[in-house]
Parts: sequence; C-alpha cells; structure tokens
Amino acid sequence: MASFSTRFLDDFEAWLEQSGLSEKTVETHVGNIDFFTNYLVYYEPLKKLDEANRDDVWMFLANWFPRKALWASVTSVKSYLASFKKFFRWMGETGRGSPETVADVLHTLKYDRDEFLERVAE
Repeated sequence: MASFSTRFLDDFEAWLEQSGLSEKTVETHVGNIDFFTNYLVYYEPLKKLDEANRDDVWMFLANWFPRKALWASVTSVKSYLASFKKFFRWMGETGRGSPETVADVLHTLKYDRDEFLERVAE
C-alpha cells in the first residue's frame, strides 16, 4: 500500500504544481493528504487513498484528527478542508474517483465545515 500511496501522492503533487500553486502550498496539501493516508491504514479495514469516501473524511475531521494530532487547531482544520477539496476534485478530474464519491465528499466539506471547526476548538 505504501508504494501505491507514494505514486498516487506524486501524481497529485504534479497536478497541484501544474495548477500554479506555490511550492509551500503544494507541500502543505500533499502533506495533509499523506497524513490522511496514515489514518486510512490505522484501523481495519485498511484502505487505499482511492478507496476513501465521505465517511472516511468525516471521521477523520470530526473525530480522529482532533484527538490524535497534537497540532490540531482551527487553522489546521481549515488547511485540511482546502486539501481535501483539492484532492477530491483532482480524483474526479483524473477519473481516479467516482463522480458520486467526489460529490459526496465536497458536500460534506461544505455543509459540515462548522462542525469540524467546532470539534477542534473544544
């Protein structure tokens, strides 16, 4: 799974670079999604990045990240929201994710945003 994730993240990074983002912004987005990859293999059943869905993103942002990441803050959650938005749009544009999964995740990021921010502010 590690080599799959590395190749997947490399492709995502190349896409971000082509979109004209700064090197620092690209590194932040790739680092955020890489950390999410760790979450996906933390519990059974293990998942690869292309298998992630709305429920995985919701549990990560609402539960796991605020409890496990010592640096969790409103600012870091906002960063993750932006990274997930970029990542799932990339998955949709490149055919790596189903249109339904992409739409579900983007909907969750938009409509549950305040809840994610409140959870980390507690």
